[in-house]
Amino acid sequence: MNKRGALLAALLPATLLLAGCGLKPVYLGGVASPVAQGLEQVEVAPIEGRAGWLVRNALVDRMSFGGPAQAPRYRLDIRLDDRLEALGVLSNDEISRERRTLRARYQLVDLATGEILYDATAASDAGIDVVSSEYAVIAAEQTALENLSQDLADRIVTSLSQRIQSLL
Repeated sequence: MNKRGALLAALLPATLLLAGCGLKPVYLGGVASPVAQGLEQVEVAPIEGRAGWLVRNALVDRMSFGGPAQAPRYRLDIRLDDRLEALGVLSNDEISRERRTLRARYQLVDLATGEILYDATAASDAGIDVVSSEYAVIAAEQTALENLSQDLADRIVTSLSQRIQSLL
């Protein structure tokens, strides 16, 4: 038996095991998948502050699949905690590094009954170098917030996708 035949013989049992594991893609069927349609039925409540505006827009972008508009069945309530703290302090008491942390507590609420179907948290953080230019530090802090908002939205949508899949 040549190397190719030996490789195929070794991979065949592994592929059969994977086929029987019961895993299936969350978005199997694309826009028509039950999870995509379920996410489109989630209304994202307004979130206060700049971070809230960024997170809400990122969530709406990720949960809109371009299909026909669905009447909201669920509401997503989110409370954010945005912190910026000194992480590295030099011997002359100057800050050399900051950490920006964005945390969210979110609840999926059934609009028909008012019941909380899912209550979870997500968080993301980023390190920021503090340099001599105040403008550069402010720009880095804002960029960190924008990136954290995108990451937090990804985490929330992934978690909601799993929860909606279990509700269906």
